Formats: sequence, C-alpha cells, structure tokens
Amino acid sequence: MLNNWNAAPDGPGAGECKKRLKARRLDLAGLQQRIRQAKLPILVLLEGWGAAGKGSAIRSLIRELDPRFFQVRSVGMPTAEERRWPFLKRHFAVIPPQGKLLFLDSGWMEESVREFLRGDLSEEEFECRMEQVRIFERQLASGGYLLVKLFFHIDAATQRERLEKLSADKDTAWRCDEEDWKQNKNYEKYRDAFDRFLEGTHRPWAPWTVIDGTDAVRAQLAAADVLCEQITSALVRPPTAEQPEYRWPLRPVQPLSQIALDQHMEEQEYQEKLKKYRKKLEALHNELYRKKVPVVIAYEGWDAAGKGGNIKRLASALDPRGYEVIPIASPTPDELARHYLWRFWTRLPKTGHIAIFDRSWYGRVMVERLEGFCSREEWTRAYDEINEFERALAGWGAVVLKFWVQIDQDTQLARFTERQNTPEKRWKITEEDWRNREKWDAYEVAVDEMLRKTNTEYAPWHILESVDKRYARIKAMRIVVDAIEQAL
Repeated sequence: MLNNWNAAPDGPGAGECKKRLKARRLDLAGLQQRIRQAKLPILVLLEGWGAAGKGSAIRSLIRELDPRFFQVRSVGMPTAEERRWPFLKRHFAVIPPQGKLLFLDSGWMEESVREFLRGDLSEEEFECRMEQVRIFERQLASGGYLLVKLFFHIDAATQRERLEKLSADKDTAWRCDEEDWKQNKNYEKYRDAFDRFLEGTHRPWAPWTVIDGTDAVRAQLAAADVLCEQITSALVRPPTAEQPEYRWPLRPVQPLSQIALDQHMEEQEYQEKLKKYRKKLEALHNELYRKKVPVVIAYEGWDAAGKGGNIKRLASALDPRGYEVIPIASPTPDELARHYLWRFWTRLPKTGHIAIFDRSWYGRVMVERLEGFCSREEWTRAYDEINEFERALAGWGAVVLKFWVQIDQDTQLARFTERQNTPEKRWKITEEDWRNREKWDAYEVAVDEMLRKTNTEYAPWHILESVDKRYARIKAMRIVVDAIEQAL
C-alpha cells in the first residue's frame, strides 16, 4: 500500500475544500440520528505517522456531532499492568455499544508495529499478532460493527518539518515525542512495517483507506468523505464478514447419553482426598502467582447438577486475593448492546490469577440458541468464535479448563423437589428451572453439539459425573491440579 502510494492529484482549491468539509460535517451530524435508530455501533480507527494530522482529523470529524453519542480515545502503548492481560483485552474492552461511535487515535496497529520494530515481537509473533487482529475485526464485523480504518500518510520531509515546528513552540512541543523522531530517523524501516501491517489486515469487511496528510483540509475532507460513505452503506446493508473454514484440533467426546453415572465415593475417602488436593492447590497457586501463569476455568452443567458446591470446594484451597468466581447471569442492557464476548474479555484474570466462571460464553450455543435470543446464523458462527477466543487465551499462556457437570433427569427431579420442600434451599429453585427441565432433550442435543465442536486440544472439556457430588468435586480438583502442574 504505502510502498506503491502516490500523492493524490491536486483537487479543488482551498476555499472549495473548506466548503465541502463543512457540508460533510453536517452530513455526519444528520447520519448520527440514523445510527442511533439503527443501533449501528461504529469504530473509527485513525492510524498513521506522527504529526500526520490524526488529531486534527478527529477534531474535524466530531465538530458537529452530538457529544452524548460518541467517544474519543487516545490509545498509547500498554502499561506494565495492562501487559498482564492478553493483547486484545484492552482493545475489546473499549468497543462502543450499539448506536454510538468510537474514535481511536491510534490503536492495535501502532502498538504492534512499535513492539515489532523494537524487538519485543519476533517475526512469527508479528504474524500471529496480525492474525489476532484479523480475527478481532472479523468478529466485530460479523457482530454488526462498522469498522472504518484510516491511515494518514506523509513523506519523511513533511514529517520532519512538522515535528520541528511543533517542537519550537512550548505550547505544542508535547504533541511530538521521542517515538515520532525515531519514526522520522528510521522512516523507510517504519514505512515497510506499516505497509506490512496494512496489507496483512486489509479485508473487505475492515478495509484500510490511506489518506494523503500533506494538506490538512484536504485530508480532513477525505476522512469525512470515507466516513460518510461507509456509514451510509452500512445503514443500507448492515456489516457482516465472511467466515473462514476451520479444521480445529478436536478430541473425540462421548454423547451425554453414553456417560456412566454410577461412580461413588465414601465420605472418609472424600475427606482424605479433599485435604490432599487442597494442600496441593494451595502450593500451586503460590507458584502460579510467582511464575505469572493465568488460569481460566469455565463451569457449565444441568441445573442442580452441583456446580456451586464444586466451585466452592475448589475455591476453598485458593488464596482469595488471587482468584475470582464470576457468576454469569442474563446479560445486562449494557452487555446486550455490545458483542457477546465483550463481557468475558473484560473479566479475564491477569497473569498469576485464576478466574472461575459459573456459566460462561457457552450460553451463546445453549440458552441463547434454544430460547431464541440470537439467530441461527449467530449461534452457528459462535462455535468458531469461541474456539478462536480460547485459542487466544491458550496462546497468551493461560491454562484453560472447561467442566460440564452431568446428572440424569431423575437426579435433577429429586434435587429440585428437595429444594422446593426445604425452606432454607427454596431460593435455589425458580419457575425457570422447572421450565428448562421440560426442554431437557433439546438442551441435550445442543450440549452434545457444543462438546463435539469445541473440545479442542488446547481447551478440552472434562465431564464431571455428579450424581455423587463428592466424586465430582474430587475429580475436578484432580484435573485442575494435573493441568496446572503440567503448565508449570
């Protein structure tokens, strides 16, 4: 892109450009109401050379917009604390809700290129980073997000001239830093890296537009033209993206109907093993923290299968400062207004910590599927999206464990009845539990498909036979201990 780039030919004069720019700003203001009505979330990423005019372009684009319905963020390099989460976490965390715009002054491109050029990312890691970005952007586009990506390009002489001018004035010197001068000094090296990233992440659903930043007003007009055109198109035809065909490294898994549930553990053996695994987990948690290894555990299972008690015994062995149990209920309005994985990306543990999800992202292919909360196209696409999400966690270095807590219908009925007839347990049973029980067969079909399509090598499922809760609790603790020991 940049290596073959030529400055745009002279266009209209300065006066005509200003006139058109003013009209475009009013067009954007008019489109903003339609964006809200259509619940279209828009992410505008402005990347480019230091002093190329990104900040001025943002100020121009937002001049006539209602400030209640957009946000501007200047994205710097990640802090030491932010580096304790996966690369994409801080970018996924700021995606806008439906009907609003987010303008990013730099983002995942500048971060990746700078880390690559200073040697923090190897060639292989840089390629992997671009793949992560492609997945991130494709998932957003598939989820209905409009991504507008603009790269502001200037030549080395223009950049140097602007940096010198900014540095000479005490009121603007802060706008250029050591990195900007480093770019200029190593212009060709940076240009090649930028070009590589642009070409590596240029896709039909998230295309790059290179803007000539030599003339500020023309650049602002070009940015406004692109934004207006892409918004107008998205309002007519909502964003989408083509799904790649994957061949995931899947392990075979038994259908639920074939799983034996006759396991039993006596109380004495249970207490002995509980003590043993608690001691092991306590020691391993200290080592996890010291070696900065994150752990993500997801629990799914039938109502009344014993997830809560299982989690309680597991957590009892851990340092409370280093883990969190995250109960997942129906999404809030704020969560519904964003990509469904947003509420999980934002709750990931940092390195050395443990997150235990009491229900998880798999709701997309179970309750949301069966209750009609998402379309067939959305939940069928989710298997790949979930595998991508978990692959990103494993690639980050996390131990990823997934438990399905299994019981039969008779056991569930007995536990429901006990809860209904025991005053101190009655809060555990709801009308929804009884209603879901009527859909047992449909849920079993969905769960079998979920297990079959997401039982990957890097994030396998483990079935906890929980007719005997003691057996299931010890099995879970043993699996967690074995997985952490292997990772360490």
